[in-house]
Amino acid sequence: MAFNRFFSATSLLVLALVAVLITPSSAASNNHYDEMNLQPTKSILGIQGLVYCKSGPKVIPLEGSVARITCEVVDEYGMESAPMTILSDATDAKGYFFATLSPYEIENHKKLTQCRAFLELSPLESCNVPTDLNNGISGAVLASYRLLHDKNIRLYTVGPFTFTSS
Repeated sequence: MAFNRFFSATSLLVLALVAVLITPSSAASNNHYDEMNLQPTKSILGIQGLVYCKSGPKVIPLEGSVARITCEVVDEYGMESAPMTILSDATDAKGYFFATLSPYEIENHKKLTQCRAFLELSPLESCNVPTDLNNGISGAVLASYRLLHDKNIRLYTVGPFTFTSS
């Protein structure tokens, strides 16, 4: 489990370093937007949260579950494009998940208009029914973030989300 956290942290650091190294300096590089704040961004979007299994009165962290992040996308003319979807890494033993979206993963002249996080997958047959607690089914809107200056990440937090047995 420590290895998974180390691997996730190392991957994040490498992504941030790559983003810094390949950032163009021309004005044309402002084609990537985080329209949730209507600001051009070269920041990596980070989405974190917790997933639990609720069985009766017990609530336990759910290791191995996955969240889905879906963003609406529009082109430079305001026309909607196909939504962009990414999956988080599997949750760790504490139910923690993390996902990243680099502005360089978005095609030129496109911008994100709204992103939401959803429950996607539970590894347990005995606890695999998603609930809408904190909008786990309907989609938790990514609304506010913390800026991690040292890693160039806009970190959004959602949840906690829960699965149940029935």
